[in-house]
Amino acid sequence: MKMRSWLFAPGDSEKKMGKAVEGTADVVIFDLEDAVATDNKPVARRMIRDFLDANPERRDRIFVRVNPLDGPYTLHDLAAVMPGRPGGIMLPKAYGRQDVEALDKYLSALEAANGIEIGSTPVIVLLTEVAESMFHAGDFKGAPRLVALTWGAEDLADSIGAISNRNPDGSFAFTYELARSLCLLGAATAGVPAIETIQADFRDTEKLKSRAETVRRAGFRGMLAIHPAQVDVINAAFTPGADEIAEAREIVALFAANPGAGTIGWKGGMLDRPHLSRAQQLLAQVDGD
Repeated sequence: MKMRSWLFAPGDSEKKMGKAVEGTADVVIFDLEDAVATDNKPVARRMIRDFLDANPERRDRIFVRVNPLDGPYTLHDLAAVMPGRPGGIMLPKAYGRQDVEALDKYLSALEAANGIEIGSTPVIVLLTEVAESMFHAGDFKGAPRLVALTWGAEDLADSIGAISNRNPDGSFAFTYELARSLCLLGAATAGVPAIETIQADFRDTEKLKSRAETVRRAGFRGMLAIHPAQVDVINAAFTPGADEIAEAREIVALFAANPGAGTIGWKGGMLDRPHLSRAQQLLAQVDGD
């Protein structure tokens, strides 16, 4: 599945869920956590289940963000939505791999109870929302069901008692840049895509474009969105351009024509095996669509 854009929609708004699914986001995340007040969570669960039941042809791209495992709501969330066969689950505020393994057991039981193939519901983990998780970013290799890692800056600031997560110029402070890097390294270690966190100012599409292009160059493969207006910008930023694709194909062809070569001269410089690997990874994004 494509994972460029992940658009949140509150689970207690049928209108916003419908608009999100009708749009161009690769993945839509119906939210049962931050976007839904405590008193509305039972209603939101029912609304999400009803939406899933009414839209079976769209379920594959609908994930549900449940509440964190260290609170009282997760099992209620899962029990309510799993019969609707969502395309996946987002786990927020994960402390480490043990949370993914616990979620795997819950999902397996609910899959078995609802006639769903056991192990077929994928999971994206929201890392770095609690301080402890920063020390466990590299522990997810081989974690069950894991298809992507993403990170959060707002909850992390709350976790460590920070007044702000920004520098005076508006850029992320060091700790949050570290969180972004740990997410990227953790995802690479686990062999799954790294997904960039949200941009809260959804009106500033130029800033969004610049940021998305920057993190893509760094290795991220997609980005979370909080408004439909952000989706097309994100999709464009994370889609390789024609020139990139042509260059990657040329590099792969050069090495294929010279299978014994460790380095190859090209355009006044030298290519080595890491260049080949990067070209192959880019083409895998394109050819896998």
